[in-house]
Amino acid sequence: MANSPKSRLTELPRRQFIAATGAAICSFAAIGTTSVSAGSIPTKKRGKIPLGFDNFSIRAMKWNAGELLDFAGKQKVDSLLLSDLDVYENHQKNYLRDLATRASDLGIVVHAGTGSICPSAGRWNDKWGSPEEHLRLGIRIASELGSPVFRCYLGGEKDRRTEGGIQKHIDRTVQVLKKVKSAAIDANVKIAVENHAGDMQSRELVALIEAAGPEFVGATIDSGNATWTLEDPLENLKILGPHAVSSGIRDSTAWLTDTGARVAWNAVGDGLVDWVQYTDLFAKLCPGVPFQLEIISGFNKPFDFQKDEFWAAYPDVKAVDYEAFLRLARRGKPITAGGANDPEFQMKELLNSLVYCRDVLKIGNKAS
Repeated sequence: MANSPKSRLTELPRRQFIAATGAAICSFAAIGTTSVSAGSIPTKKRGKIPLGFDNFSIRAMKWNAGELLDFAGKQKVDSLLLSDLDVYENHQKNYLRDLATRASDLGIVVHAGTGSICPSAGRWNDKWGSPEEHLRLGIRIASELGSPVFRCYLGGEKDRRTEGGIQKHIDRTVQVLKKVKSAAIDANVKIAVENHAGDMQSRELVALIEAAGPEFVGATIDSGNATWTLEDPLENLKILGPHAVSSGIRDSTAWLTDTGARVAWNAVGDGLVDWVQYTDLFAKLCPGVPFQLEIISGFNKPFDFQKDEFWAAYPDVKAVDYEAFLRLARRGKPITAGGANDPEFQMKELLNSLVYCRDVLKIGNKAS
């Protein structure tokens, strides 16, 4: 990205930020409390869970890495996931080390990331070279930034419906990962593969990690994406949490329909997840892993599992996992979609979530 941090801070984003910040403060009182029952609200901080966010939460702001660091510093978060390679002005060593110094001065741990690394997946893009070249670039960027991980993913839900199913793509991803094992270990960077956009269930991602090598591959646990593979986020955490080295966190609402169910993502505290129970378990299973908010609200997605053809993409789903998702969906009610791409809406959803995490869940290592 060629623009400097200052040149990107136009008056429009400033107005959007000010308006959204005010809206977040005013609207916090209206945040739903369905996910926290009376008497279960924690009264003190638990386990020193670091609090952060993924830049994708406020993607409409179109801020670069420097601007995002400045914003993260003002929000007094502990970590920042830069989940794409376009967020940087360049990938030169001096620039990346300058960002690392700024992050250190702010007391922020940066997690570096990118998109698909699977050459057979629908979301694969060769912009950064071959899958191996892409990963090697990411490992170098992570190392220069002081990031302990390099987040990436396989693909998305549509890959489950291709010939050979998701297993074909898992096998290809494992092959790619093994080619960079020594580079990752030498750089002390763990490849953090995400359960992404309905591609893999938690058990499938664990199998991928074990096949590639847990000594250099871990998981980016995404609570929202769990519901896109018919999983309850809490059950997903129980399976994937021990392998997590990074995270992308948001709430979910699911409800039953005539053809199956619909799923909507929400700001933390606005959906069905029991966040007190989730964060208690997160602290135990994922010690030191930052609780990084990736808020993607404003739309919903159908899952027509009442149709026979739906299940061709899920041949190995365990009944216990499916039943846990159904229990979640039975508790949900339809919500209205809208605002997904609006900068002020995105900012409000992120700020509301940060407030909820700090004031209700008592997580984060810095005073707000």
